[in-house]
Amino acid sequence: MKQELNRLSLEKSPYLLQHQANPVDWRPWGDEAFALAKAEDKPVFLSIGYSACHWCHVMERESFADLAVAAELNKRFVCVKVDREERPEVDRFYMTALHALGRQGGWPLTMWLTPDRKPFFGATYMPPDNLKAVAESVETLWKTRRAELEASAAAVLGHLAGLSGGWGEGAPAGLKVLDHAFDRMRGDFDPEYGGFGGAPKFPQPATLAFLLRYSDRTGDSRGTAMAVKTLRAMADGGIHDQVGGGFHRYSTDETWLVPHFEKMLYDNALLLRVYTEAHQVTGAQDMADTARSIAGYMLRDLRLPGGGFASGEDADSAGVEGKFYVWTPDEVAAVLEGRDCDVFCWLYDITEGGNWQSAEGGPAGNRSIPRRVRSLAEVAEEFGLSASEVQRIADQGLAALLEERSKRERPLKDDKVLASWNGLAIASLAYAGRVLEEPSWVEAAETAAWFVLTRLFKDGRLLRRWRDGESRFPGGLEDYAFLADGLIDLYEATFKPRYLTRARDLAVRMKALFEDERGGFYSTGQDEKDVPLRLKDTGDAALPSGNAAAARCLIRLSEFYGERAWSESAEKTVRAFSGLLRQSPEALPCMLAVVDLLAGPRDHLIVAGDGPVTHAAAARFLPRAALASAGSCLPMTLGAAQVKGRSLVYVCRGKTCLPPASTVEELDEELART
Repeated sequence: MKQELNRLSLEKSPYLLQHQANPVDWRPWGDEAFALAKAEDKPVFLSIGYSACHWCHVMERESFADLAVAAELNKRFVCVKVDREERPEVDRFYMTALHALGRQGGWPLTMWLTPDRKPFFGATYMPPDNLKAVAESVETLWKTRRAELEASAAAVLGHLAGLSGGWGEGAPAGLKVLDHAFDRMRGDFDPEYGGFGGAPKFPQPATLAFLLRYSDRTGDSRGTAMAVKTLRAMADGGIHDQVGGGFHRYSTDETWLVPHFEKMLYDNALLLRVYTEAHQVTGAQDMADTARSIAGYMLRDLRLPGGGFASGEDADSAGVEGKFYVWTPDEVAAVLEGRDCDVFCWLYDITEGGNWQSAEGGPAGNRSIPRRVRSLAEVAEEFGLSASEVQRIADQGLAALLEERSKRERPLKDDKVLASWNGLAIASLAYAGRVLEEPSWVEAAETAAWFVLTRLFKDGRLLRRWRDGESRFPGGLEDYAFLADGLIDLYEATFKPRYLTRARDLAVRMKALFEDERGGFYSTGQDEKDVPLRLKDTGDAALPSGNAAAARCLIRLSEFYGERAWSESAEKTVRAFSGLLRQSPEALPCMLAVVDLLAGPRDHLIVAGDGPVTHAAAARFLPRAALASAGSCLPMTLGAAQVKGRSLVYVCRGKTCLPPASTVEELDEELART
């Protein structure tokens, strides 16, 4: 008998739609669900996840599709399902509450709430028997010891209220905090495989970018060495999709071999930028090659009709995690012949024994996740070939495998467009396209910006999500900050003033909606009541800190417009987190970058005119510099790029003295003269 659809069938979120046929009587987050809980005097069972999450799929199959489990949940609670990517403010609040309850975070996030949205118990993934037992215990406690549960909820809220008050105790954080952070990162660094700590390992692009900047400021090359070691290990590992480009979410092991196979837009956008920055610092071609791999994946597989970028792709295909991405030698031999197959498999560690097997079964036999375990020179020596011939075999083999892989059942694509994540993609494509002289990337960033600016605004306010013709949910701090910062990068790549103007407008609205007069920014607007408290995100997690992004954006705009008040707002934001910066600086790499930026001397972007740029030509144009722009590029001795025929010269920290920032109108006049 066909399962009747629940209320999630009316939603647009791919994640919520994955649960529309569950026997659980799911409701979307909103006032209606909590009014029902109050009327029926029941707790709310809250489940939060996202479309690409492997363990969310497991819990859906094991627990939420189970009739017995559903009957228990429906009888005892009002059940609410949330897509954490659509409602990050809801996810952030209850994940922080879970930590306050002394539990490890993760997704799926499972919480029990009072009818007034206060959390009193939580967990993450729960198998069926465990979930049924806990559900019964929660209902019993609700009926017999409610005062204790409500006291627990009140204590959690009190703790969260203390966190939202800020971390600004003591003197403002100075440059010494950068040294402290570096020492902490160095102590956690894995010298054998790169990265930080043990398994599981996350790429941490913000930390890697900080290390590059720290080496530039101090002359201590160890920061750059740590970053490059990590970036190369990731690029060679299974976390990097060697065949199709782009990176998976994180590695389950310390060697970067076995990822959870979901691919997220934000991960790839942030990694595109840091690989580009590493190329700027080192001149290493492999850093640029990996950046091109990432951009190629984003533009081929995540770009949607109209130019916006999808949120990501699932880990699973055909019900098995990773099945889409793995190979046997026989499968490679079906598309590559003879020695080419042998060379390719040797280079990419594709063996009869395999290096991976799905824990959930799937096709018979072990399979291999392609990874680079040998250099071109080593493979060339093994087969008596030249390195260039091995490279030819690798390039042709990857193209052939990509075409063959396209015939497999693909993982589900989460095709909702998020303003914040598209802001990150716009920033990285504009920046990398400018540096690596890839004008098509800049054009893609422009198209994505146009998509967001035309589809995700209503009554002057930015909205968070677009999908299937529907724009919905008020934008949060990260939406405003990431998009504004991306538009500044796009302006610097194109010199079209409209992007800078829209970034300024977003920053003005961002300050009005989210700024705390004591310093820093709340994640939600003043008029939003979906969660019991307004919180400030304190550190970098999967996404950069919204507070750090807001501060960086304001510093950059203050340079363009000469608005000292905006720079002062950034300084107040840093002071608001100065206590946390001194206590755990390694947890706030994006805020550390703001400390570095505020300390100066600033990085500069110089408009140098038309024609090819040489050092001599740059020197000739420097006296006519139109603008100094904070944070526009990584410091370099002197480098150049061309965008649409206009040459740019980048001059590193303070080595060239520039006049104070002019207004945009003066800049336009200067550009016309140039």
